[in-house]
Amino acid sequence: MTLIAHISDLHVCKADFDEDIFMQAVGEINAMQPDMIILTGDLTDNGYYVEFEQAARYLSLFDAPLFAVPGNHDSRNLGYQSFEELIGERSWKLTLGEKVTVMGLDSSSPDEDRGHVGTPQHMWLEHQLDECVINENFSIVALHHHVVSIPQTGRERNVLSDAGDILKTLTTHEVDLVLSGHKHVPNIWKINDTVVANAGSLCSTKLRGKNKNSYNVYNISDTEIEIFLNTVGGERFLFGKYTRNKL
Repeated sequence: MTLIAHISDLHVCKADFDEDIFMQAVGEINAMQPDMIILTGDLTDNGYYVEFEQAARYLSLFDAPLFAVPGNHDSRNLGYQSFEELIGERSWKLTLGEKVTVMGLDSSSPDEDRGHVGTPQHMWLEHQLDECVINENFSIVALHHHVVSIPQTGRERNVLSDAGDILKTLTTHEVDLVLSGHKHVPNIWKINDTVVANAGSLCSTKLRGKNKNSYNVYNISDTEIEIFLNTVGGERFLFGKYTRNKL
């Protein structure tokens, strides 16, 4: 069994970051003892260096290994440079055991809200996914911007500009899980054999309607994927359950 916590959209800043909610989430996630934590962007609200310093201190409170990709807010004000200095690489690949491969993509553009993966990164992704297919690895791709629109989020403006090409690559390679954030609304789509899961905001006050701060948890067994939606300090319920592609 592999246990992954998926958090997103902290928006560390003076105005919209709820420290109490964040600390409660840290306690809950540490108690679960996940194998890893994936953070799908918008660690900061303005991309300021001081915000990244604060975000790094907050993230150090998690016990499990944490891997992050930048969001559109993180790439403001030269934040993409601060991200690399204080958080880590903006795109990456790692393995859990011998049969789980996780890839992080940078879908942000400096000082723009729209998302874009781009040709070089797309080619790199295709090469990594080819290896996953050959080795029959369980594959996870994480990025900030969603590849398909999210319900109840208003007029669509910020989906990936190259979403069609990226979605084709993800589905033709039978990627098991695609993780994103950005809209502060949790959601799941299943497209062919690929599960596309969006996380809500972990601790920002910028929430839509009656949505609450939340995070996703993925239980990955030899036969299935269970996705749980956890409201910080509140209920936890089964969000989705799917049979694994590669058995």
